Amino acid sequence: MAMHPNLRSAIVLVLIAICVAAGLFGVNSVTRERVHRNELSWILQRLDALVPPSAHDNDLLGDATRVVAPDLLGTGAPVDIYRARMQGRPVAAIVHTIAPYGYRGPIDLLVAIAADGSLLGVQIIRHNETPGLGDQFEHDGGRWLNAFKGRSLNAPPQARWSLRRDGGDFDAFTGATITPRAIVKAVRQALEYFRANQRQIFESPASPP
Repeated sequence: MAMHPNLRSAIVLVLIAICVAAGLFGVNSVTRERVHRNELSWILQRLDALVPPSAHDNDLLGDATRVVAPDLLGTGAPVDIYRARMQGRPVAAIVHTIAPYGYRGPIDLLVAIAADGSLLGVQIIRHNETPGLGDQFEHDGGRWLNAFKGRSLNAPPQARWSLRRDGGDFDAFTGATITPRAIVKAVRQALEYFRANQRQIFESPASPP
């Protein structure tokens, strides 16, 4: 029995639609995977800048843990902490934290803290600041952020963990105080979180990003 022409056309259209959908799904999957790999490569570059590969023998991306600490890490959403180890011993934790009150919104930071509680470095990884403000921690070689290296909760004392105009030890940006004030506070709070949770940070199971 011959198939009705209309039915044959309908079947052909359905098959074409299935093939197109499958093709789009495949393209989307490949694109999404490529974007994910690029994001991981991008974040690894910044982790390596804070804790050089020579300082640890583990995979920073594979040895990450996810935490929620809105009071100290600036957001109610989970954030990642990357653990650096040498022969199984803790070397440093790189805390992804948020300064929620930058001049134009939240600022994402990576705060690298050595096992002894001292700061190894700070990097800004996402912000909405104007070019003039952003240039002062992005395109000047990181000179302003370098002021955090070697600091700890006791150096300077808590009363001086603020801008100089507020009686503290940290410079403001040229013509700006809101953004640097927010960053200084976020770095200090990351140190506080590390001190209160250091054992848990290094002993909790890995949950790679």
